[in-house]
Amino acid sequence: MTSAKDETIAVRISRTLADRIISGAIEAGARLRQDHVAEEFGASHVPVREAFRRLESQGLVVSEPRRGVRVAGFSPQEVREVAEMRASLEALALRHAVPHLTKAILDQAEEANKAGDRARDVQAWEEANRSFHRIILTPCGMPRLLGAIDDLHTASARFLFSGWRAEWEAPTDRDHRAILDALRAGEAEIAESVLARHIQTIGQKS
Repeated sequence: MTSAKDETIAVRISRTLADRIISGAIEAGARLRQDHVAEEFGASHVPVREAFRRLESQGLVVSEPRRGVRVAGFSPQEVREVAEMRASLEALALRHAVPHLTKAILDQAEEANKAGDRARDVQAWEEANRSFHRIILTPCGMPRLLGAIDDLHTASARFLFSGWRAEWEAPTDRDHRAILDALRAGEAEIAESVLARHIQTIGQKS
């Protein structure tokens, strides 16, 4: 049985490894050795196994019988699949969030969007972009749905990072602006439609 302490360590390990995988510091196909990870984090094998399970649920690693765990690759088809899933699930979350969106929440989302416009690297932009989506979706009050969306955002971040090199210029996100304008005007269906289209462009660019 996994203890609360092991759970906490597992979360720390999985987040650290996820960051490395997403950024490309650990490449697709690389093997993750349980003993090496345990030694690095000064942990037993119990939280490491739990961390690997978390990474697998996010689609970042693959567990192979008798061969251990390796970093998952991704194909154009997988990019499109994640985009389709995100578009559907985020549209659903926004539909349920709209009745609970206040001016303060929308102002907070606007600040996140501005932070994205000012981003000096892809990591900062991705963080601001994820924050924008999380702010407008969290009021739906559906934790399982939000958890699934968060895992898909992790996969999307990996696709994004793999496509950028050293040169970076923050894009001006007109879709985010259109979503905010529609939400402020009470046009929920338009906001939902723009959000879904916005996300699907990830798959179309693959």
